Amino acid sequence: MTKDRLDKVLGNFGLGSRSDVKKEIHQGLVKVNGVVVKDPSFKVSLTDEVTYYEETLVRKEFYYFMMNKAPDCITATEDSREKTVMDYLSERHENMNLFPVGRLDKETEGLLLFTTDGPLAHYYTSPKHFVEKEYYAEISAPVTNEDILAFETGIVLDDGYKTLPARLAIPDLNQPNIVTVWLKEGKYRQIRRMFQSLGKEVTYLKRMKMGNLELDPTLALGTYRELTADEEILLKQKSPIIQ
Repeated sequence: MTKDRLDKVLGNFGLGSRSDVKKEIHQGLVKVNGVVVKDPSFKVSLTDEVTYYEETLVRKEFYYFMMNKAPDCITATEDSREKTVMDYLSERHENMNLFPVGRLDKETEGLLLFTTDGPLAHYYTSPKHFVEKEYYAEISAPVTNEDILAFETGIVLDDGYKTLPARLAIPDLNQPNIVTVWLKEGKYRQIRRMFQSLGKEVTYLKRMKMGNLELDPTLALGTYRELTADEEILLKQKSPIIQ
């Protein structure tokens, strides 16, 4: 089983910088399996019980969070001009080296994953895996059967690229401007550009699902939480890389 330095473990848990946690270790504020350890280089595994300020840490190999992204920030880890999704994280979670999986346009809301798991992030963003994402969209004009067929056959965008086949549905025929879209690729502003090619505008867009993982409907806009154990299973269900 892999072992890591004690100061690295505490740092990755979001408890402070490496220098900060080294000081606390030297001060005798950290225990491993009930014994005070003052050596920051002491190696611990996931089976070791680590106590910090009398709090027993619930440690995992990787961490997974979902956010209901607000429409006032870009999906980036840092930007000198724009507010980013990282600005919504607490200091502790930002210190955990979490990063967003894929991206959502600035004005698009909904499900955004954060993780420390590089292989899983690669699986969800790699074009060759075709992980399906589901979106709720409001359109400026009624959507027609011709639009549905166009999505199914692929649409040529403004730069000449022809999209892969996608699914488009009208859940309530009495509201033909409200649709559900399923994509297996993620070109820049793709859904908006697909509808623009059909002469229509997307007025509201929200991602509801990635693979098997659904956005928690009780999660307020701009808030986030750690995935439950069941949600982690759903997240990894179709991922041969991490099974």
